[in-house]
Amino acid sequence: MKRKVIAVLLASMMAFGLAACGGSNGGNSDAGTSGDAAGDTTESGTSEGSTSASGDTIRLVNGKIEIDAQLKKLAEMYKEETGVTVEIESMGGGIDIQGTLKGYYQAGNMPDIFVNGGATDFGNWEGMLEDMSGEKWASDTDAAYVDEQYGTIGFPYTVEAVGLAYNADILAKAEIDPATLTGPDAIKAAFETLEAKKADLGIDAVVGYCAEATNLYWSTGNHVFANYIDGGLKREDTTYIDMLNDGGKLDEARLTDFANFVALLNQYSDPALLVSGTYDQQILNFASGKYAFVTQGSWIGATMTTTDAEAYSAAGNFKVGMIPYAFQDGMDTILTNSPSWWAVFSEGNKDAAKAFLQWCSEDKAQQVLVEEAGFISPYKSCTYVASDPFAQTIIDYQTAGKTSAWHWLGMKEGLAQNYTGQVFNDFAAGRLDAAGFVKTMQQVVQACYAN
Repeated sequence: MKRKVIAVLLASMMAFGLAACGGSNGGNSDAGTSGDAAGDTTESGTSEGSTSASGDTIRLVNGKIEIDAQLKKLAEMYKEETGVTVEIESMGGGIDIQGTLKGYYQAGNMPDIFVNGGATDFGNWEGMLEDMSGEKWASDTDAAYVDEQYGTIGFPYTVEAVGLAYNADILAKAEIDPATLTGPDAIKAAFETLEAKKADLGIDAVVGYCAEATNLYWSTGNHVFANYIDGGLKREDTTYIDMLNDGGKLDEARLTDFANFVALLNQYSDPALLVSGTYDQQILNFASGKYAFVTQGSWIGATMTTTDAEAYSAAGNFKVGMIPYAFQDGMDTILTNSPSWWAVFSEGNKDAAKAFLQWCSEDKAQQVLVEEAGFISPYKSCTYVASDPFAQTIIDYQTAGKTSAWHWLGMKEGLAQNYTGQVFNDFAAGRLDAAGFVKTMQQVVQACYAN
């Protein structure tokens, strides 16, 4: 593979010290997870200046400091089994991981395995990462990061899902079977039933949907809009992301159906949350049993069982699930992906690194990653189920082959933050109707891609 190193990048790194500074999601703050940060620290299994010159040593830079102990346990297990030393270097919240890695590259101190959070991060290392298409694990998952030119360059270690999350206890009390919610008419009828029974069900609103534009643009502009891009499609279908990246083109008929669905969310949402609420309010209210549905992904399970555990317990630790954002009849997929991936540096100890990743996809390591780190496995062969409230739902969709991809990760940078998030907010505030949402979305997306 060719090497592509931009001189400007190297020059800019003169300003970087090698002291740890990095972000918990590989520098991709929009990837969807919350709660990754655990303090502005860097933890390492060895001294920071160590290299991977030895044939029996590899080094891994991890972007989730909260699983540092579990990864170091894996390293111990692997050394006992193979004799290979795996040095774990974990970076926590507020740290610019990609910046730190660029500093390591300049200093000739690159790890053998390191985290990347999406297309922008992977683009920093064009031509420098191993193609792992031939590895056994690559055929055991749908969540690998695959680049058109360079192949399978990202190893997934967990899965997150975007879908319309629901409180199964509330739906059961309302005699609504979530399996029947396969199109906009069925979902609208369910919302009407729930609205009529709010007092009896003890809920404040049918849906916890928040379209606040400054801090939650990533929720609407990335995760909700992601359903326009991928809802109901096979994982390899790139029809709508390809249109989007071709000058900002949108399919008007599909976008109109999507807009009508978002109008339902606007209509049946908690008015106290809809335009100016916060993420914390949204999740706490859902965990407290105040909403039947919430427009957030599976990552909220961790918040419900930690930060909001008292409220969740008081609400009965209710069972949860997800339905698709079925804005057209027959849509039966939720959107699943790894929020970030581990990549192998081609000039490092690449064979030993790939062997370790293969081992991480197998039974012993998966048990630790699922049962102790709390990850939802992206591997079809894994038999372990995390304690996360959404784990079984995601596994069920994966097993049934009912998942679509996260092609929103390939949108132009800044689209959600600077353009589409505000359109969702204007729609929620009543400044646009559904037709206005479609027209304005077309205008701002084209403007973004024209810049």
